[in-house]
Amino acid sequence: MTPDAKFLSIKTLIVWVVMAITTLALVVTSSVSLINQISNYKSELEQQVNVYGELISSNAEASLQFNDDVVEENNLKRLEAASFIDVVHIYKYNEGQDPSFFTSYNRKGQLPIPEMWSRIDELKEPVLNGSYFEVIKPVRVNETLYGYVYLRVSAEILNKLTADSIINTLVVLIIILIICYFLTLKLQKTLADPITNLVTLVQRVSRQRDYDGRAEKTNIKELDILAIAFNDMLERTQHYLNERDSAEQEQAKLQASLEEKVEHRTLALKEANQELIQTLEKLHQFQRQMVQNEKMASLGDMVAGVAHEVNTPIGLGVTASTMMLDRLNFIEKEFENKSLKASTLSKFISEGQENLNIIYRNLNRAAELISSFKQVAVDQSSENSRIFSFAQLMDEILLSMRPKLKKFNHTIELHCSNELFIETKAGPINQIMMNLIMNSIIHGFEFMDNGRIDIYVEMVADNKISIRYLDNGKGIPEHLRKRIFDPFVTTKRGQGGSGLGMHLVYNLVTQALNGSISITSEENQGVKFDILFPVRQVDAAALAKSS
Repeated sequence: MTPDAKFLSIKTLIVWVVMAITTLALVVTSSVSLINQISNYKSELEQQVNVYGELISSNAEASLQFNDDVVEENNLKRLEAASFIDVVHIYKYNEGQDPSFFTSYNRKGQLPIPEMWSRIDELKEPVLNGSYFEVIKPVRVNETLYGYVYLRVSAEILNKLTADSIINTLVVLIIILIICYFLTLKLQKTLADPITNLVTLVQRVSRQRDYDGRAEKTNIKELDILAIAFNDMLERTQHYLNERDSAEQEQAKLQASLEEKVEHRTLALKEANQELIQTLEKLHQFQRQMVQNEKMASLGDMVAGVAHEVNTPIGLGVTASTMMLDRLNFIEKEFENKSLKASTLSKFISEGQENLNIIYRNLNRAAELISSFKQVAVDQSSENSRIFSFAQLMDEILLSMRPKLKKFNHTIELHCSNELFIETKAGPINQIMMNLIMNSIIHGFEFMDNGRIDIYVEMVADNKISIRYLDNGKGIPEHLRKRIFDPFVTTKRGQGGSGLGMHLVYNLVTQALNGSISITSEENQGVKFDILFPVRQVDAAALAKSS
């Protein structure tokens, strides 16, 4: 607040408030009283005007009835004794015509005025018009109308009475205000002096921090309660300051020993933090090793499955080739003994063609399995980008997983254009799809005979591909869905589940492919994974020409 700011003292405030309230109350009451008094004066004058009007009307009855204006003029001259009557007009009533002027009276010095019979309806009751009252009274005899009396009475007496009332009211008001002012000064001294003393004590305590002073008692109950409360506060403050000084001394003594303890504990905390950092690093290494082991275990399972799958066609090929060798040795002996018949040779040729077809089909099947496995294995171990058909990549993945998939009656449907060629890392996609499919088979289709998996693949922008993976399995509970991508989260703990499959999927999508993955699932409502990551789309026609 600026130094020029103005303040009102409590003394001034008491005077202003009390005087303002008193003045307002006196002005209001005096105004109401004055208005009522003036209104009463006006009513009394109006009554007098009505009385004079009735008297003049009564006196004019005979004159109008006998049309004697001279008598009536003499009667009106008697009104000179009533100095407040200014003008009297008497009009004669003519049936079917306007009233006509009969006679009049004008007080000395009063100028004549025009006829007023046109204002009969307006002046049925006395009307105050500036400095005079006006009224028109009918003249009737036995309910017969003979004329009208116009009466103008001076309102000077009303103005005089009004002025006297105002002066008297103002004099009384000023006297009361003077008395109120002196009473207010007395009240001011009674109220303000104890408050001023208390304010002085508070200022001394605030500026000098002197808590030894005490407020004096007063005759005013509220101020006395305030003084007692303030004295109690001073005593408590003084007691608190004494205790604080003692506590500060004790704190100063403890400060030295505390700093030494803090230094020792800081060193111990640093050592513990260093150990924690090392432990965390080891945990991260262990986690990365577990993820790598998961990938290698998946690859090992695939190797075992492919080896088992390849074993059948190769075994059939070996059997067919052995049979072919036996038949060839038999034909050779027949030829050497010169006992070879045409039928025997024809049969040999027919069986040879059949065995060679068997050998070719099984070796070709084994070659396809080995080629698919080779490509999948290369993709899983490689982090390089390559151009490939997504539909063909999925065929290779499903072919390599055939040993595991043929044990179940589940259906896997791929909804993807054969013309969709992209350039990106095939290895992470390979691992992601294998883990999602195996997760559905092991967890989602548990206790189910005919599960269904739908995989929708499409480009959603010029450089982004969307994979929607859906199954109709038993879904994922809410408490598990929130932590599905965390490491070591599994429902098959102790049953071969490591809890790293979905964590590996999340890392491959977000880190290897720079994409995002989200999950939508409810219990017994299946599961839906939405995967989105950047790729470069390649034109299939241009790719065919370049190859």
